[in-house]
Amino acid sequence: MAEIIVVDDPIYEQTSEPNNRENTAVRITRSITFGDDHENVYEPFDSERLPPTLASEIQSFLRVANLIECDEPRIAYLCRFHAFEVAHNMDRNSAGRGVRQFKTSLLQRLEQDEETTIRRRKEKSDTRELRRVYNAYNDYISRLVGAFDLENNEKLVNASRIASVLDEVLKTVTTATGPQALYQYFNSAHAKSKFYVPFNILPLDHGGVQQAIMQLPEIKAAVAAVRNVNALPSAQVSQEKKGDFIDLFEFLQCCFGFQEGNVANQREHMILLLANSHIRKTYDKASLSKLGDRALDELMKKFFKNYTNWCKYLGRKSNIRLPYVKKEAQQHKILYIGLYLLIWGEAANLRFMPECLCYIFHHMAHELHGMLAGAVSLTTWEKALPAYGGGFESFLNNVVTPIYRVISEEAQKSKNGTADHSTWRNYDDLNEYFWSPDCFQIGWPMRLDHDFFCTQSSNIHKALIIMACHDLGSPLQLFDTEVFEDVMSIFITSAFLHLIQAILDIAFTWKTRQTIEYSEKVKQVLKVVVAVIWAIILPIYFASSRRKYTCYSTQKGSWLREWCFSSYLVMVTIYLMSNAIEMVLFFVPVVRKYIEVSNCRIFTYLSWWTQPRLYVGRGMQETQLSTLKYTLFWVLVLLSKFLFSYSFEIKPLITPTRLIMKIGVQRYDWLELFPKVKSNAGTIVAIWAPIIVVYFMDTQIWYSVFCTIFGGVYGILHHLGEIRTLGMLRSRFHTLPSAFNVRLIPPSLKNDRKGKKRSFFPQRFDKRSKSENRSVAKFALVWNQIITTFRLEDLISNRELDLMTMPMPMSAESPELLSGMVRWPIFLLANKFSTALSIARDFAGKDEILFRKIKKDKYMYCAVKECYESLKYIFEILVVGDLEKRVMSRIVNEIEERIERSSLLEEFKMSDLLALQAKCIELVELLVEGKENHRDKVVKVLQDIFELVTSDIMTNGYRILESLNSNQAIEEDIRFFSRRIDPQLFESSAMKNPVHFPLPDSGHLNEQIKRLLLLLTVKDKAMDIPANLEARRRISFFATSLFMNMPRAPKVRNMLSFSVMTPHFKEDINFSMEELQLSKEHVSIIFYMQKIYPDEWKNFLERMGCDGKEEEIRNWASFRGQTLSRTVRGMMYYREALKLQAFLDMAEDEDLLEGYSNSCERNRALSVQLDALADMKFTYVIAFQSFGSQKSSGEPHAQDILDLMKRYSSVRVAYVEEREVIVEDKPQKVYSSVLVKAVGDFDQEIYRIKLPGPPNIGEGKPENQNHAIIFTRGEALQTIDMNQDNYLEEAFKMRNLLEEFLRRQGRRPPTILGLREHIFTGSVSSLAWFMSYQETSFVTIGQRLLANPLRVRFHYGHPDVFDRLFHITRGGISKASKTVNLSEDVFAGFNSTLRRGCVTYHEYMQVGKGRDVGLNQISKFEAKVANGNSEQTLSRDIHRLGRRFDFFRMLSCYFTTIGFYLSSLISVIGVHVFLYGQLYLVLSGLQKAFLLEARIQNIQSLETALASQSFIQLGLLTGLPMVMEIGLEKGFLTALKDFVLMQLQLASVFFTFSLGTKIHYYGRTILYGGAKYRPTGRKVVVFHASFTENYRLYSRSHFVKGFELVLLLIVYDLFRRSYQSSMAYVLITYSIWFMSISWLFAPFLFNPSGFTWEKIVDDWKDWNKWIKQQGGIGIQQDKSWYSWWNDEQAHLCRCGLGARLIEMLLSLRFFMYQYGLVYHLDITQQSKNFLVYLLSWVVILAVFLLVKAVNMGRQQFSANHQLVFRLFKAFLFLSVLSIIITLSLVCELSVKDLIVCCLAFLPTGWGLIMIAQAVRPKIENTGLWKYAKVLAKAYDYGMGVALFTPIAILAWLPIISAFQTRFLFNEAYNRHLQIHPILAGKKKNI
Repeated sequence: MAEIIVVDDPIYEQTSEPNNRENTAVRITRSITFGDDHENVYEPFDSERLPPTLASEIQSFLRVANLIECDEPRIAYLCRFHAFEVAHNMDRNSAGRGVRQFKTSLLQRLEQDEETTIRRRKEKSDTRELRRVYNAYNDYISRLVGAFDLENNEKLVNASRIASVLDEVLKTVTTATGPQALYQYFNSAHAKSKFYVPFNILPLDHGGVQQAIMQLPEIKAAVAAVRNVNALPSAQVSQEKKGDFIDLFEFLQCCFGFQEGNVANQREHMILLLANSHIRKTYDKASLSKLGDRALDELMKKFFKNYTNWCKYLGRKSNIRLPYVKKEAQQHKILYIGLYLLIWGEAANLRFMPECLCYIFHHMAHELHGMLAGAVSLTTWEKALPAYGGGFESFLNNVVTPIYRVISEEAQKSKNGTADHSTWRNYDDLNEYFWSPDCFQIGWPMRLDHDFFCTQSSNIHKALIIMACHDLGSPLQLFDTEVFEDVMSIFITSAFLHLIQAILDIAFTWKTRQTIEYSEKVKQVLKVVVAVIWAIILPIYFASSRRKYTCYSTQKGSWLREWCFSSYLVMVTIYLMSNAIEMVLFFVPVVRKYIEVSNCRIFTYLSWWTQPRLYVGRGMQETQLSTLKYTLFWVLVLLSKFLFSYSFEIKPLITPTRLIMKIGVQRYDWLELFPKVKSNAGTIVAIWAPIIVVYFMDTQIWYSVFCTIFGGVYGILHHLGEIRTLGMLRSRFHTLPSAFNVRLIPPSLKNDRKGKKRSFFPQRFDKRSKSENRSVAKFALVWNQIITTFRLEDLISNRELDLMTMPMPMSAESPELLSGMVRWPIFLLANKFSTALSIARDFAGKDEILFRKIKKDKYMYCAVKECYESLKYIFEILVVGDLEKRVMSRIVNEIEERIERSSLLEEFKMSDLLALQAKCIELVELLVEGKENHRDKVVKVLQDIFELVTSDIMTNGYRILESLNSNQAIEEDIRFFSRRIDPQLFESSAMKNPVHFPLPDSGHLNEQIKRLLLLLTVKDKAMDIPANLEARRRISFFATSLFMNMPRAPKVRNMLSFSVMTPHFKEDINFSMEELQLSKEHVSIIFYMQKIYPDEWKNFLERMGCDGKEEEIRNWASFRGQTLSRTVRGMMYYREALKLQAFLDMAEDEDLLEGYSNSCERNRALSVQLDALADMKFTYVIAFQSFGSQKSSGEPHAQDILDLMKRYSSVRVAYVEEREVIVEDKPQKVYSSVLVKAVGDFDQEIYRIKLPGPPNIGEGKPENQNHAIIFTRGEALQTIDMNQDNYLEEAFKMRNLLEEFLRRQGRRPPTILGLREHIFTGSVSSLAWFMSYQETSFVTIGQRLLANPLRVRFHYGHPDVFDRLFHITRGGISKASKTVNLSEDVFAGFNSTLRRGCVTYHEYMQVGKGRDVGLNQISKFEAKVANGNSEQTLSRDIHRLGRRFDFFRMLSCYFTTIGFYLSSLISVIGVHVFLYGQLYLVLSGLQKAFLLEARIQNIQSLETALASQSFIQLGLLTGLPMVMEIGLEKGFLTALKDFVLMQLQLASVFFTFSLGTKIHYYGRTILYGGAKYRPTGRKVVVFHASFTENYRLYSRSHFVKGFELVLLLIVYDLFRRSYQSSMAYVLITYSIWFMSISWLFAPFLFNPSGFTWEKIVDDWKDWNKWIKQQGGIGIQQDKSWYSWWNDEQAHLCRCGLGARLIEMLLSLRFFMYQYGLVYHLDITQQSKNFLVYLLSWVVILAVFLLVKAVNMGRQQFSANHQLVFRLFKAFLFLSVLSIIITLSLVCELSVKDLIVCCLAFLPTGWGLIMIAQAVRPKIENTGLWKYAKVLAKAYDYGMGVALFTPIAILAWLPIISAFQTRFLFNEAYNRHLQIHPILAGKKKNI
């Protein structure tokens, strides 16, 4: 080269004055780095913690510098210098966050290294030095690429990365013509390296062609199709593009301006989809090389089904237009799919709006077709081009960003979800605009001035009552004329209900009236008019025609003697005509579906009246069979409910009601406000109200009962729980290989048809043929891999591993050994051989009978045969002397000959078999030890065995001895002079060595000898193996699942591909050593883990050699917590399983016998091919939005994530990068979705896709999923939470599960596959046990019934598997609108069902799940779920499902979603209605009058109603399904035992307390809103919660309600004693007392160490400190009562006027106490004057003033005048005391009056506080609010003291604390765990 620009001495061309200034700056920058000489010490410069604005551009240079610094320090210096220049040119003013500090540190490092590195430079200039190193790496890469050595693949990647960086540095230096050229070159497209292009799965660059995955024929075919650019227009698309397009995606990028990262991501996505579809649709190997049309057609149908439906719905023609030429049609199909993928991949938050994406695609597809067809613009008469062109980020800036801004601005109006839903538009609101043809008014290009972008702002109950009033004795009497006429009056009620419904429809849509279509408004008005007409006509006809009817007699013998009709009945018939049509359509769902889906104008008009015209919710009908099944279910439920309600609730109440109506009460015990009301209406309401409330609730109970019955029967029919115990496993183990072969081994071509037929497994699996050895070998291989995994997870010990391992049926070293015989695991054969010897020893009879007796036990026969064959094999190897071999052969031949002749018992004495066994054991033990110095012992044992056999066992053993002696005599003649004494049999001599000891060091032989030793020695204890309960459970479930109905497994290559995605926020990834040793209440996590899992800790120490490394200890503890590392390990079992299954698909016999691990180690090509198949089928993405920020700040979580990626190479992490870009010297935030993987020791960026703004607009979790979903792959997607786990044995069934997508479930294939969950956190505390059983019953028997027959299962958690292509074209896998979609999971199920999807449930596969196990955590979780259900109640999704489902399916939907919570709320409301009704009766004196005058005793209906309520209260709704499910899976005796044990451990208290949590948060959110996510934390929970914390959590949800119930019960008890028996009181109120006590004291009962005196003292001090602490800005609620009190009323501060009025109305109930009780005071002298009530308010006012006076005195005098303050308080006390004494003397004030006054005035004060909180905005700046605060604080303090007192008293009794510990941790005691050390707080040193 003529001139070389050297870094040391740069030469720049002089251009202009600004450039001169820049040149000067650069020269100054470089001159700074020259400094003094330093020591030759090279420390790596931090390349990870970089400023966010610079990290992506300079990180690679700094990393390479660290890599090569030891060998090439000068090159490292130049890389760092280059990084500094890039950083300086990007941000010259150091305006970005952390840039100035970074530049300073890097300059200091450069200054330090300048002189020391230049001395080590090997060339004269830096440029030549760069060239030298660069050429060396280039040559190295060329050699490796040519040879493509698989072992050096990682080295090749690292070398390519280094060469890529050096290439950039060298080109920048050698091509620079000025300082700005550096930055321009770096940002240019030419900066791409030819060496290393980061890739995700497919290395699509030229260097990756020889990778194994690129050699797969399906991948080659897909790549060729995508790269087919023939006939594409090029000239007019992009002026910047030079030359031909690389592929179709580059063409789309140039046309529409998609981002490069998006194009690269979707290119790989498309290729993988095409390849996977192609291999499944191609049956001819010759066709694999070319992409078939069937694969593309399948993808076209999946991708554009929603788009074509949208076009039909809006009456638009689809813009997907294909040419007639087949070759071009394939290219166009790929272009259309690619276009949609690119739109979707860059749409960001718009992905939640599927029809918005359809709108965008509709216009862009039109433009694409125009370009492909060469269309001409009608305005410019030039070739048609895209509206927005193909400029840089054109699609993002012009299409996505404007719509995103609308979403973002609307979200800001929501005020973080607290604003009323009608004041802002959420995702669904915006998306539904595109359901209207008006959306096309937006135009294309979009008109930004359009309004879219403007962001300013029961009858059956009545019928039963009528029947009861007529005293019907038989249901047939219903058809009597008069009765039937009265029953028909229910249609008048129906008419009025329809009128109310029509009015409510208008009321609820009033706020959205501006956006409702005109036709919809007309329909709503007409519905009101029609409802009014019917509400007028029916009553008129009923009144006019009553008792006026025409009758006709029927035939004799008919059950209906005559039939009558009237004009009213005619009108009813007309009224029911529309319902008749609905009924007909209900029984013919095909017709109804066609009418709803059809866009025919006639059907549109017909359905206009019945249903609003919506894009979703049409055509959801099931098949006629499915409809019949769930209809039958609900008919049975409703019949049972109605019969019970009529017999036990309604009918018994009729007679008392009639008596009450006849009594005329003249005297009341209070001032009756409505004395002239007739028929005692108040009493009737008080009695009937709780019955009516329970009537509307108890359907939930009957549903639970029938759910239990049907779910149990369904489970039995589907083989659930067939193998429950180890005994059952052992008895059925011999059938597992056959079951495994049928279910998990792909069928051969000739067995394909057989495999599709169902069969009864026990009959089929018991038969095995000799040809099944290969399948047994496959089973053994998989079984051993499972058992090895158990060992790696420390579930079993080394000994258990040996006992559970299953050897191959034959060996590669001795293929004739045990040919055709299965060698079962030792734990099945335990003690079988010894038992067989004992049987033979004591047997007397014929050989055939003995053989038959031994063969009867399959495992015993196998043990005998294997021991015999193994001994033969060992003796053949051990005995090598000619004479000895002949002797051994003679004995063996003798034995086998006698067996064939059935004369073994005649020729052999069996009495000494046990002695022979002992000698064999001694011999085998010596062989296992294999010590050279034990040769003499081996010889002696062999001689003993020989002597024992020939002398004591064989009857003709003398023949062998004679033969031996004769041989020795001959040899003596030959060798007479060779020695004086001849060696004995088996004895060694100088001439010969007849015993080959030690045996050859062969792995197979060693295993054989160890196994023989185990067979001979293992006793009955091995029958309890494995000892670990979790290992037992997993093995049993895996074995059971093999007998369940699941699809046949395809080959790995032909299976559906899938991804797993785990959203992660701030949860634990791995426990650090500091966290493990950090004490929580003096208990370290590692100590806790060691005590909870003692057997697993012991196994861990055994595996690690008694001293585990810190990293291994971290992993061991983390895998037992609810950590991300546990989840990742579990999910990566999918990849391990796929590799093993692919190996089984491809392996030959010798590969199987060699084993999976050995074959992969020996055959690297096979291993790489397995990796390629696994990569093509499985992807795992962790959505961790904050990974980038944590990495730059150096947080440990980022390093833990990197460690996970390094441990599991296929793990990918998607995060959102927030970086500042300097624009006009001002920093601006830019957001990008980034996907990284681990390469070497660092994370490598793969894709970067810029976002239009911050992605977290709505709820965090769905937004996190949404940003990462574009990086997933495959046709299916499993969503997994970070507190879940997976197991290798379950991962083997994933192929089968994915096949369910190809099965039709009724009318349609499934779109979501539900899986069962195993709750793995129920091992220690009773609460964890309760929760695990409750969750297990829901995720098994509950969801089993929801899926079939009810057909209303949605998405309830995150083991579910989604049809990925279905959901990415319909809004994603969750919804994200703030607050509305708090329970984002279930909305995915709603959305899938509304869009004609199908959700199924499959129990043959399970996933682990962690749950919160402390009471406070459980309560937070229950609160979150209740909040979510309240939002569901108000959501459009539930409304549409309810309106679109038929009646019975609507019932299923209601009672399995929000109905459960609403029924729970109603049950508690029923308690309050009953108690306040009784309070009214006892305080008014009505109850006394009725009991004394009418002699009305206990009303049976009330007892029945309260019993129904207690059914829900005590948790029996979940208890019944729980018992059934435990019975199915563990046995009904175990279920009954567990249920009783749960009750003894106060499970009913827990469920009652949980009921309070549910109803509080559900009801409050319904009334006031304010639903929010509540983090629960998932760490160690066995520690004491303070009294203050419990009070804060449960004061308003439980304590206040508990005190209210107690007060009601006390008042009721005080004033009913004179006329009602105590037994009646107990029978009626026992459940209410139980509820109130549970709500008050459950938090302390379930609080560890809750009754320990030391804790009690600390809690009291903490409580007083919390109460007295002043609140303020920044003070958290756990520090101050005032801060907590403000937070508790936050829901009232943001709610509307209506909610405040409701709060005030509800508060009025507290004034009833005062009104009723003051008239029962002795001081009133039975006066009923209203003045008495007024005087009571005077007393209250006096008390309030007294409290205020004390408070003011404290403020004025307590600080500086303590004595005055005390005198003031004494004066007030004496004054009050004197007033009380005076009243008692003058006005007969009694002690009872004082108690009654307290009962009367305390509720009044609380009611005033509640009203003050409701009107806070009006009184906040007045003295009233300050007084309300003082009063509220006094009430809270009083309630706290009332709760604390009994706890403190009980803490004095030591037995209480011991009892509490026992019932809290009974399960732990049963497992012999050490709970007391944990609670005592002892630490454990590692």
